[in-house]
Amino acid sequence: MRRVVVTGLGVISAVGNTVEDFFKNLVAGESGIGTISQIDNSNLTVKIAAEVKNYDPNQFFPPKRQDYLDRFAQFAIIAATQALKDSGFTPTEEERYRFGVLIGTGMGGAETLDLSYKNLYQKNSQRMHPFTIPKLMHNAAASHVSMEFGCKGPSMSFTTACSSAAHAIGEGFHLVKYGIADTVLAGGSDAPIAYGILKAWEAMRVMAMGNGDPKKACRPFSKDRDGLVLGEGAGILLLEEYEHAKARGAKIYAEIAGFGMTSDADHLTHPTCEGPARAMKLALEEAKINPEEIDYINAHGTATPTNDVNETRAIKLVFGEKPNLVVTSTKSMHGHAMGATGAIEMIATLMAIDRCVIPPTANYSIPDPECDLDYSPNQARQRCVNAALSNSFAFGGLNAVLLAKKPDFASQRV
Repeated sequence: MRRVVVTGLGVISAVGNTVEDFFKNLVAGESGIGTISQIDNSNLTVKIAAEVKNYDPNQFFPPKRQDYLDRFAQFAIIAATQALKDSGFTPTEEERYRFGVLIGTGMGGAETLDLSYKNLYQKNSQRMHPFTIPKLMHNAAASHVSMEFGCKGPSMSFTTACSSAAHAIGEGFHLVKYGIADTVLAGGSDAPIAYGILKAWEAMRVMAMGNGDPKKACRPFSKDRDGLVLGEGAGILLLEEYEHAKARGAKIYAEIAGFGMTSDADHLTHPTCEGPARAMKLALEEAKINPEEIDYINAHGTATPTNDVNETRAIKLVFGEKPNLVVTSTKSMHGHAMGATGAIEMIATLMAIDRCVIPPTANYSIPDPECDLDYSPNQARQRCVNAALSNSFAFGGLNAVLLAKKPDFASQRV
């Protein structure tokens, strides 16, 4: 089988709009959560979110093009542009036919949908924007990215709630591994900070209120955690066949070596331990890596009372009661960016491998007896990361786990 490496990264998020700024702020424990500013929050009960800072679409897209692009598609193009530039890869015409685009999203064109309904039902408008459907369709991000860079290989969109980006990266990994494509732009994008979406999330009663300091609102694995914080952004990776990357002298961040995906088949919103544990085991098996060789897990870590306990238990099912690894949740800083989260967190994981530093779990204040792993509370950890997992677990019981390793890491598996 062919080896698959990551040669380009791009991100736009609440904690940074470049990979360098993003990872620097994560390592410093800087939270991007604050009071919602991009929409009127006066009628919202939950008034905080992890918004992309200082975003002006006019810096990236002319006004006429913005007519075609919802905010989530804009984010995807920006992150993909960064990833391709970072990779130094300029495809030939022949290479374009084996250049794919796989992008996940949970909500698609949420901003467009929200504004359209507002005009239709509140303002009694009898006309819709002519590009409403192309803007809100979930595959808009993948389609625009493929057109932007002339990617004529497989192009798909994945919508599996919070696992969307991880599924997109995992399937992109398999496209390259099994010879269907040589290069793939894979990741996720979401911009769900819209009034209707926020009110729907409020109704679920799983969101942190953010009373006091909003930056400390998201507290994964801490006993005083009280819910998730919605975020937005995009993360895109350039996946490339190893020999192809090596031949052009590309920088390699890490090798994608395993991908596990499972379904709980149990409950729409309440996670199990068995499903996530099985996904982690499948990723290890495909990579042919022993559990004890994993140094780091970027956890799903939503800061909800149920998820954090279940994820801790699932990790123990795979790695034992006292595993010698670090588990952190970067959602404590960039929030839960829905369908983009798996890609944003995978970039954090890849940078941890590349830089030998693990970002902390921010805002951890009170140990929870039911969450008793090493969460690197509030301080980054200097550690050589040879192999790591990135966990994504979605409503509907859909689990996706990615395994990345240093390209020269040799497992002791027998």
